[in-house]
Amino acid sequence: MSETPASDSLSLEGRVAVVTGSGSGLGAAEAIELARSGASAVVVNDIKTSEHTDAVIAAIEEAGARAELVLGDVSEAATADEMISAAEKLGGLDIVVNNAGITRDKMLFNMSDDEFDAVVKVHLRGHFLLTRNAGHYWRAKSKEAGAPVYGRLINTSSEAALFGPPGQANYGAAKAGITALTLSASRALSRIGVTANAIAPRGRTSMTEDVFEEWNPEDGPDPLAPERVADLVSYLGSPAAQKVSGQLFVVYGGMVALVAAPTVEQRFDADGGIWNRAEFAAAIDSHWEGREEGRSFSASEVAKL
Repeated sequence: MSETPASDSLSLEGRVAVVTGSGSGLGAAEAIELARSGASAVVVNDIKTSEHTDAVIAAIEEAGARAELVLGDVSEAATADEMISAAEKLGGLDIVVNNAGITRDKMLFNMSDDEFDAVVKVHLRGHFLLTRNAGHYWRAKSKEAGAPVYGRLINTSSEAALFGPPGQANYGAAKAGITALTLSASRALSRIGVTANAIAPRGRTSMTEDVFEEWNPEDGPDPLAPERVADLVSYLGSPAAQKVSGQLFVVYGGMVALVAAPTVEQRFDADGGIWNRAEFAAAIDSHWEGREEGRSFSASEVAKL
């Protein structure tokens, strides 16, 4: 039986974190939880200031951490640059949580170019810019020290990337790209001590208000409250998670599921090494006989968690 991690291995004492889209919703819960877990400073980001961003900063400071607000669109390189600079001024960069996102839901055949581009730009490009900048920062620090550094990257994917909702082709495609980006980051940065993981959270936020039914507080703690996700993020940002990298977690309520990589269902090898269409069609037809109807690459069983 494995031992419970020591409390100091879960502490974020002295760590500086950046959380995008943290002016409200899931990002706000994550930023506040990082501060409560001991982070010395948190860079808060949102597209504009509001009473929500003020409340997040107040909660971070109440937890004993410093807070710095960086306003800007995460899909713009200047915003990523400013967030790294803000972290450096606060003492360095230890934890990056890419969370910011938008939705423009439409059925595929009704989706405009702008609706596709806007979602991919904020989600995938936004994740790339800060991931790239953080990777550059950590690599430079590692070269300077001649040793591995402390770095934790937590990216936000989605179950939409696993089963392709028909009304979210833009969102699903962007989130699938984020999972692949996270895997690349994990491999590229592992040699310098940095971990990179992705989460697929279910949370009740303004972005999902049309998805989940309202919760009656009389029924107990809301399983879709953003705070349920924030605790996992805090763990992934901690020293205790040093061995955890290149992983995808589905998380909500009291449930965390570690998602396995896709598996090969069937391999088809041509006699003589070269397929012709007729032979391949015959092999496929033979395999399809009795195969479960509707089965595809979609990992729709994850939705049953």
